[in-house]
Amino acid sequence: MILNRSTSLLLNLGHAFDHMFLLIFATAVSAIAADFGFARWEDLMPYSVGAFLLFGVGSLPAGRLGDLWGRRAMMIVFFVGIGCASLLAACAQNAWQMAAALTLVGAFSAIYHPVGIPMLLAATTRPGITIGINGLAGNLGLAAAALITGFFVQLGGWRMAFAAPGVVSIALGWYFSRVAPVEVEAPGRRPVVAGGLSRATLVRVFVVMTLTAITGSLLFNLTTNGNAELLRERMRGVVEEPALLGALLASVYVVAACSQIVVGRLIDRFAIKPLYFWIVLCQAPLLALAAHLEGWSFYALTIAYMVVIFGSIPFVEGVSVRYVDDRIRSRVSGMRLAVSFGVSSLAVWLLGPLVKAAGFDALLLAMAAVSLCTAVFVTMLPPAPPPMRVTPADNKPG
Repeated sequence: MILNRSTSLLLNLGHAFDHMFLLIFATAVSAIAADFGFARWEDLMPYSVGAFLLFGVGSLPAGRLGDLWGRRAMMIVFFVGIGCASLLAACAQNAWQMAAALTLVGAFSAIYHPVGIPMLLAATTRPGITIGINGLAGNLGLAAAALITGFFVQLGGWRMAFAAPGVVSIALGWYFSRVAPVEVEAPGRRPVVAGGLSRATLVRVFVVMTLTAITGSLLFNLTTNGNAELLRERMRGVVEEPALLGALLASVYVVAACSQIVVGRLIDRFAIKPLYFWIVLCQAPLLALAAHLEGWSFYALTIAYMVVIFGSIPFVEGVSVRYVDDRIRSRVSGMRLAVSFGVSSLAVWLLGPLVKAAGFDALLLAMAAVSLCTAVFVTMLPPAPPPMRVTPADNKPG
């Protein structure tokens, strides 16, 4: 499918919204906890685990529907569904109502990765830079969550931080339905002209993709859900205002997200396996060192370790492009995401109790150990095959 510029822009914006909606709660958790009568934010954090569990488990049916029903239709469901779920979160009156609303946010957010990213990649001849730009957009969503939520909490309260993006997302779903090309044939029904991996190699690739996605998602969830409170703790006495702390965290995400553009260009030019290995290997020493710092020196290390954590994100999609046929890419992504995000959702459940019991120092050291596991898993990746050719599908304007 050939995508027009508006559709490509909306698909990248969808990635930003996907991550932004998932992080609104974590960024505003202190204000929400106080409103709901919780003494500590750590005690409210486990109520968000349903969002991240559904974010993973929901990827499996989302990927299957994307391949067999159509990616365009699923993206409309994504925009409208996540917007409505966010409006429900804005109306929550207690922790369990919030948990239910966040679980719905997670269910709809599960659609994007196995559907939106393959939709973009199927229409490009430069997958690396496409992944890099899309990753940048996704992580700018994290920056938006930190910046916008901090602003709304200080200006008008946490409910507005859910409500305003929800309305915008519903509007974007309507606009996507107007400009996205109609799929004449779902991806899973297109004929393959040539190429293909053996079953054994495909299983090996799937296992490596899943293992690296689990460890990578653990780091992603622990940092993005914990950074707001971690920064608040380590900058105490230096910066106290919620809006300014949100701006500092947003700046971390913006700088770190730019690394994905660089990595995307490298993926298009060099072998993916050694690039992946060396970037994830840099994570451990930076995380370990950050455990012993405070103030502005800690802030500088936060930028450094988030650069290499975000810089590793494009590789999983890069592996998918190098090894997996587009006809089944959404289903393979869905299976991988269901396992990896499902397992890593435990990180969100454990985050509050772990920090309450052992502190952020122990958390940072644990993340350093997880990053070393990722490096080991990358060494198991087989050599990449030549590119696979798939008959392009016709399309017409929506």
